[in-house]
Amino acid sequence: MLRRPLVTAAAALTLLAGLAGCGGGPGGLRPAVALDLKTATPKATRPLDSITWNLPYEPQGLDPIKSFNYAENTVLSNLCESLLRLTPDFKIKPGLATKAANPTPTTWVYTIRDHVTFWDGSPLTAQDVAASLARHLDPKLGTWWGDYFQNVRSVRATGPLKVTVTLKKPDVLFNQAMATAAGAVEQKAQMERTGENFGTPKQGVMCTGPFEFTRWRSGDSLTITRNDHYWDRDHRAVSKSLTFRFIADETTAVNALRSGEVDGQYFYLPPAAIGQLQSSPTGTVTLGRSLSYWALLDSTKTGPYANREVRQALSAALDRGALGAAVFQGTAPAERALAGPAYWGYEKQTFQDAYDRLPHGKADLKKAKALVARAGAAAKGKITIAVQGSSAVHEQTGNLIKATGKQLGLDIEIRVVPVEQYGNLYNDPKARRGIDAFLSTWYGNVPDPLDAYTVFLGNGDNNFSGFQGVDADVRKARATADPAARARLVTRVQRGVADDVTWMPLNNLPVILYMSDRVTGAVPSFPYLYYPWATGLGGR
Repeated sequence: MLRRPLVTAAAALTLLAGLAGCGGGPGGLRPAVALDLKTATPKATRPLDSITWNLPYEPQGLDPIKSFNYAENTVLSNLCESLLRLTPDFKIKPGLATKAANPTPTTWVYTIRDHVTFWDGSPLTAQDVAASLARHLDPKLGTWWGDYFQNVRSVRATGPLKVTVTLKKPDVLFNQAMATAAGAVEQKAQMERTGENFGTPKQGVMCTGPFEFTRWRSGDSLTITRNDHYWDRDHRAVSKSLTFRFIADETTAVNALRSGEVDGQYFYLPPAAIGQLQSSPTGTVTLGRSLSYWALLDSTKTGPYANREVRQALSAALDRGALGAAVFQGTAPAERALAGPAYWGYEKQTFQDAYDRLPHGKADLKKAKALVARAGAAAKGKITIAVQGSSAVHEQTGNLIKATGKQLGLDIEIRVVPVEQYGNLYNDPKARRGIDAFLSTWYGNVPDPLDAYTVFLGNGDNNFSGFQGVDADVRKARATADPAARARLVTRVQRGVADDVTWMPLNNLPVILYMSDRVTGAVPSFPYLYYPWATGLGGR
């Protein structure tokens, strides 16, 4: 059984000191330095009849409005297309809409692509588009993409190939979100016919994408097949079919990959055996550009961790490079902002300059101890940090944070929450009682740093500590169409969040893609969640 050596709290201090001193780690761990992050892999040279791919768990369903998660979007991105398309190099281009017009600050008019058909041969119409988007406005359906629709007043088909979205107030993120699953289009007739069974293993979905839903055997596999009538000739699938397995156990999945039983998999956190995969003679690991990050989320209004200087001290003392080497085995560079360079889709120099002025992420114990001293009595008392059970990455990060806190005289307790209950921390205040902070992966969805900071609206569901310091600027930025003006507002928000350390960025999380030597052509970057990443997949 392949296991990552456990970084215990007792060993963490020694490990951190060693890594900080020499830039390496025990057992040959590589430091998390600048990585060559990819947006493409070598093109396939031949089609294959079938390819087997693994998912980290079985999807809960394939309804796009409830697809805000890894396994679901990995499948759906090849089936159901959106109005716009987020490309592997983080550009937003036309998708099912050939044009997105913004005649007034609160109006978006989408011209729908003509001569596009669903898999059953029926034509795509504005009615299908309007029905798909309008589902996000129905509280009974409970969309997971509600943040992007909070300012939408109405969605109407205003012509055979025209859809008009009216906003309550200007919102620059809405149109960008149409390049994600929030803008996915499904057949209206099938949605009405299947009702609550839409997207289930029995009913599947009816969309326009380069692959079509074929069958879903619960607990076993899900198969999609090439759509030979796909409208976009430049993105027609190379290979005939793709079967997804649901091997959740990490060790079993790695063994299946190394043996060739499975051709590939995306990992959002490095498996314990990442080194085994990197050195495998039968496959290749590719690290891709990503919008994902690893962070410690503040969730309290009382106690020592509610004190800003305590949070600043812990952040200043953490060596993120050492964390990347020890826990992520060199696959996660240190991060100094929630919205790193991959987010900078506009005004890059403005964001670069602001980024360079943020704390560098290296350990500064002298500064950290001074901050604790300044906090005085407010730093006394227990700080409880939750980590997810059954996750070496969570538990090892927790132990390193605990050890760092000990160096500062902070009393940090690590509370392991079972994996089945960890999700409750995000949506149930009762589950967060007695917890001051918790570790999390997180990501925005589009190349706009504002998307990473909308969580800090004062009344936002994900603003777990009730931080109010940037609410006004977030709202202004969301209503600001001018890129330069918006960038100035967003960098001010970024500075406020960094100073408060309400969310503490730790490491950037590149996409980890493994492909066997049998296949190539998959998209290795973050947009695989919304872009038809498997169309180029074929034989080497």
